[in-house]
Amino acid sequence: MNHIVFLDRDSLIANVRRPALEHTWAEHPATSAAEAADRLRGATIAITNKVPLRADTLARLPDLKMIAVAATGTDIIDLPAARERGTVVSNIRDYAYAAVPEHTFALVLALRRNLMAYRADVEAGKWQAAPRFCLFDHPIRDLHGSRLGLFGYGALGKQVARIGRAFGMEIAVHTRTPVREDGVVNVSFDELLATSDVLSLHAPLSDATRNMIGAAELATMKPTALLINTARGGLVDEAALADALTRGVIAGAGFDVLTQEPPVPDNPLLTLRLPNFILTPHNAWASMEAMQGLANQLIDNIEAFVRGEPVNRVA
Repeated sequence: MNHIVFLDRDSLIANVRRPALEHTWAEHPATSAAEAADRLRGATIAITNKVPLRADTLARLPDLKMIAVAATGTDIIDLPAARERGTVVSNIRDYAYAAVPEHTFALVLALRRNLMAYRADVEAGKWQAAPRFCLFDHPIRDLHGSRLGLFGYGALGKQVARIGRAFGMEIAVHTRTPVREDGVVNVSFDELLATSDVLSLHAPLSDATRNMIGAAELATMKPTALLINTARGGLVDEAALADALTRGVIAGAGFDVLTQEPPVPDNPLLTLRLPNFILTPHNAWASMEAMQGLANQLIDNIEAFVRGEPVNRVA
């Protein structure tokens, strides 16, 4: 009989059905890294969203046969250690194909049309005191005819591109493998930086992508460009971005992720009070529909593993 332990159940607001297999089930609202090994003692299947399982923890869990990650990112798992121990690791894929792209464009549109600045103006009484019927103290830019640059072209990048086309944007992509698709221009990373009016990141965090956009890269972007990150914290040097936004190196940025989450109080992006920067608390993925789809796929992954047909394997 399988014993399944969900380490951070409160991270998923959805109906999590019980797997159609003989099992026992335990769940915890949240779990610290230090508590993980004790709570997983005797477990054959672990479910974790953001609780890290490193090599030292896995070494204490001889019964563990599967780790079901309740997310797409698997950087919280020591994958080489899991492989060495024969522990299957499966993740969730393509569940936020609507939620994340919609959030991406919510950020883009708010920044491109300066909605934050205009809301502040209305709250400050500037429209009420204006000599004309309208107020246009901040530039408003159309998306139509502009270039949408995408770093990464997986399921989410492709959906962002589809929305961009609907707005009449030109799509430029930088990926390891060139995209063979009508209406997509393949460009180098340098050209992506230099020519994008909106640059949106859709790549995993790895040694190769960590801080891939820093002060030098920001300086090559258009001064009218927007930088959007709904992918992973750590892709952008946060101190460099805060400086670039303060000095007007780029026009604006919209982020849903930070290097450390929950963020530490001295994160340089938390102290920004600029109308051209929007920070949301890593909830681009968290529509009700997306979370339920994630929960359904999570249990599908477990059932497939127990049948001997594991899916969505990363280890």
